[in-house]
Amino acid sequence: MTQTPLSSLISQGRGAVPADIVLRGGRVFDLVTGGYLEGDVAICGDTIVGTCGDYEGRTIVDVSGKTLVPGFIDTHLHIESSLVTPVEFDRCVSPHGVTTAICDPHEIANVVGVAGIEYFLAAASRTVMDIRVQLSSCVPSTAMETAGAEIPAEDLVPLMYHPKVIGLAEFMNFPGVLHQDPGCMAKLEAFRGRHIDGHAPQLRGRDLNGYISAGIRTEHEATTAEEALEKLRKGMRVLIREGSVSKDLNALTPIITETNSPYIAFCTDDRNPLDIGEHGHLDYMIRTAIAAGASPLAVYRAASISAAEAFGLKDRGLIAPGKRADIVVLDSLEECRPSMVFSGGQEINDAAFADREHIEPVGRHSVKASKVTAKSFEYRANSPRTDIIGIVPGWIITEHLVEDIEPTNGQILPDPARDLAKISIVERHGRNGNIATGFVRGFSMRSGAIASTVCHDHHNIAVVGMDHEDMAIAVNRLTEIEGGFVVVRDGKVQAELALPIAGLMSLEPFEEVRTRLEALRASARDLGVELEEPFLQLAFLALPVIPHLKITDHGMVDVDRFEVIGHTD
Repeated sequence: MTQTPLSSLISQGRGAVPADIVLRGGRVFDLVTGGYLEGDVAICGDTIVGTCGDYEGRTIVDVSGKTLVPGFIDTHLHIESSLVTPVEFDRCVSPHGVTTAICDPHEIANVVGVAGIEYFLAAASRTVMDIRVQLSSCVPSTAMETAGAEIPAEDLVPLMYHPKVIGLAEFMNFPGVLHQDPGCMAKLEAFRGRHIDGHAPQLRGRDLNGYISAGIRTEHEATTAEEALEKLRKGMRVLIREGSVSKDLNALTPIITETNSPYIAFCTDDRNPLDIGEHGHLDYMIRTAIAAGASPLAVYRAASISAAEAFGLKDRGLIAPGKRADIVVLDSLEECRPSMVFSGGQEINDAAFADREHIEPVGRHSVKASKVTAKSFEYRANSPRTDIIGIVPGWIITEHLVEDIEPTNGQILPDPARDLAKISIVERHGRNGNIATGFVRGFSMRSGAIASTVCHDHHNIAVVGMDHEDMAIAVNRLTEIEGGFVVVRDGKVQAELALPIAGLMSLEPFEEVRTRLEALRASARDLGVELEEPFLQLAFLALPVIPHLKITDHGMVDVDRFEVIGHTD
C-alpha cells in the first residue's frame, strides 16, 4: 500500500484542510485513561489524524450516540481452521470488529511446505483486514508423525523480512526446546531478538523458566488462572483463547484486571464459521468477559492496545493521532455488537470486499491415501489392558485412561455401551501408508463413523467409529472429495464438506461452509455424538504436543513421556 504523504497527515491533523473522513457525533473510549473523549475523529488515508476537536471532512460519517473503540486484534489463530480461504475469512470475521489477525499457517505448511506460507503472504496483501503472518516453527510438530513437508530453519530465514511477517510462530515442541534439539535450536537462533510465540501447556517451574529464556514472549495454552498467573509473573504475555474446541475464557476471566491487562491479549486459535455465525469472534469474547465481571477497560485493552504492544505493532491499538485507522463503532461497550468497522481507514462493506484481487489456491489433490477396507482398522492384542484417549469437553488436553477390553477372536472391538470408539489415523500424503489404531472415550457414538483430513498438525486422515466398514467408507470418500469432513452410517454417506485446498479449506463462501457444518453436526448427533464441535475435537486427538495421550500415524503417543507406545498394524 502506498504511504500517505506526511504533509497530508499534518495538514489534515491541524485542520488546515478537510480530512478524508470525519466520524462525527460519537465518543471515544480512551484505553489510556479509561475515560470518554468527546469530539470528531479525523482520518487521513489509513491513519487517524485528529481527535477531541471539530473537523471538516470530504466524507462525514454520522456516529451520533455511538461509542468508538480501537479495532480488535486476534493474536493467534490458524485461518485454515476457519475452513475457508484467507479472503473469505476476511469477509467472515472483519464485520465482527477484527481488523488485525496474527496467523500461523502451519496447517497448510504441514501439507505443502513453504508454498503454503507463501500463499498466505500473498493473500495477506489483498485482504481488507490486516493479516500478519508468523512463520511456522514446527513443521512437523514432532518426529512422531508423518507430515506432508518438513521446514528447517534455512527455509524460513528468506521469509523473515517480508513486510507481513512478525516473527516465529508458536514453538510447539517445548520438549525439543528444553532438551536443546538441534533443529529447534537452529530456529530459535535464527529468530533470536525477533518475536517468538510460545506453546507450553501445563509447563511450570524451572522448565518454564528455561523455555522463556529461549526468547519466547507470548503463550496461549494456559487453561487455569494459576498457570496463567505464573506465566504473567515470569514476564510472558498471556493470550487468552476461546476457540471452537479450546475454551479457556471462563477459567481465565478472573485474571483480566486493569492491573494485569497490559500483559493480556485475546485469541481464537481455531474457530469455524458455524461458531462465528452462532456466537461471534473476538466480539463474543469481549461481551462474555464483561458479563462475567471483568472491567470493560481491561477487556478492551486486551482486545487491542495490549495485543498490539505484545507483537510490536506500535501503529495501532488506540484511537489517537498517528495510529492506524482501525475503528469499531458500537452501541454499547457491554454488548459489543459492531454497527460499523473501519480497517486502515476503509469501511468494511461489500464494496471493499469486491475490490480485492483474486488469488489462486494451492494444495489441490493433496489427499493421496491408499484405499482402505474394514480389515484396515482391526486392532489385535493378547492382553485386555488397553490405553484409551479420554476427551475432556472444552479442552484439547486429554486424559490417559487404561481399561480392560476383552479380546473377541483376538480383536479388541469398539463398545458403545462403554463409550469406547475405535480411532485411526491414516497417512494421506503418499509417503508411507501408515495406519495407527487405538481407542477413545467421549464421543458417545452409538453407530457409524466420522472422518476428517483436518488432523492437527500433520493433517493425515483421522477417523473415529463404531463400525469398521463405515470407517473405511468415510476414509475412502475423503480421497474422492480432496479432503474434508464426512459422516457415514449403515454404509452410506450422510453428510460431507469438501475441503480441496490442502484438505483444509473450502473453495466456497463461508455461508455455504456454515450450512454444510450444520448438516454435519446434525448427522453426527444422529450417531449419538454429544460433543458441540466433534470434528475439531477429533482433529486435536492427533496432536502429540498436548498432554496427555494422543494418536498419530506412528501409533498412540504418551505425551508426558514424549514417546510412541503403540498401536500400529
